Amino acid sequence: MPKLNIEMPLVKKCDVQDCGYNTNCNCHAKAITIGDFSNPGCDTYLNIKGHTAETKNIAGVGACKVSACKYNNDYECTAENISVGFSSANINCLTYSS
Repeated sequence: MPKLNIEMPLVKKCDVQDCGYNTNCNCHAKAITIGDFSNPGCDTYLNIKGHTAETKNIAGVGACKVSACKYNNDYECTAENISVGFSSANINCLTYSS
């Protein structure tokens, strides 16, 4: 299968333990999507136990739909890396900054 290599910010830490992509505070999805235009939520959150079998990969930020974030450039994240966790009761990008 052909592979695509692209540079994107890494998900440095994820505190959402009940996500199927999370093992030991690391996100192992290939890439995540952040936001819904105003809320910097993690759209890739998967509430399922035991999903992640591959733990060598660390997720990158594939897209960010929160145009008000200072790290958003044409719906791509420009932060060096991000953290995901709880902000109140929401699962959000904690690196978000307006």
